[in-house]
Amino acid sequence: MLYEKNSKIKTIHFIAPKVWAWREGRVKKMKEFLDHILLLFKFEKEYFDKEKLTNTFVGHPLLDKKINENIQIDQFLNKKNIISIFPGSRTSEIKHHMPILINFIKKMNIKDSNYNFIFHATEKNKELILKYLSKVQIQNTEIINDDKIKTAVLKKSIFAVVKSGTVSLEVCKMNVPSIIIYKMNFVNFFLAKLLLNIKFVNMINIINNKEVIPELIQSECNAEEIFKSVHYFLKKPDLINKQKEEIKKTLETLTSPSSSSKEVSNIILSYIS
Repeated sequence: MLYEKNSKIKTIHFIAPKVWAWREGRVKKMKEFLDHILLLFKFEKEYFDKEKLTNTFVGHPLLDKKINENIQIDQFLNKKNIISIFPGSRTSEIKHHMPILINFIKKMNIKDSNYNFIFHATEKNKELILKYLSKVQIQNTEIINDDKIKTAVLKKSIFAVVKSGTVSLEVCKMNVPSIIIYKMNFVNFFLAKLLLNIKFVNMINIINNKEVIPELIQSECNAEEIFKSVHYFLKKPDLINKQKEEIKKTLETLTSPSSSSKEVSNIILSYIS
């Protein structure tokens, strides 16, 4: 690790750590060994301007990714009312979320069984998700783990239940209404509450300083609350449209004039040319 600047070596850092969430004082230390820091979010600028650390907003790379419109998802073409579910990528997340999500689906099916629930998995956690689903044998569930198919299925979805994290931005990019869920063990939750300096966990909500996307965290992350939220949204098209509109406006603030990679390249070139 570098502890002081070398005038002959320019140091550019990508991406900026989330000093707005915790340990804002880190910026003073970073100033000692960085020449330039690159930002994903415009609101981060004030934290580095305050310490006069040169910074540039470059946009979020996730929003630069092109969507392949030609992916064939024939096996899903006859499925209507798809609700995409993102239970998480870590084993601990799957173990915390799957029992809750299964009970949520049961409640949805009692109310209306015309929905299809597609679990978005990774190659690593697909078997663990399948293990949970095989115990209950709910007919209107499936698991997918191919990234290209996942994107196509997400685009076809009418709603999504999403584990808190970067994947929520991808859901927003696809213009799919959603809610955010997250549950962890009590000790980790207590420490997070103690250390983090944020009211919301979802980036869209953080940027807007209000709950654009409902967050069901810890005690509120239960089958009944998820069911109530999803069912309420699905019966309120005006509410869905409002969420989509606010998300669209927010995403426009996260994109750079060209692309994230081009912005970063231009900054690096300015130091070596």
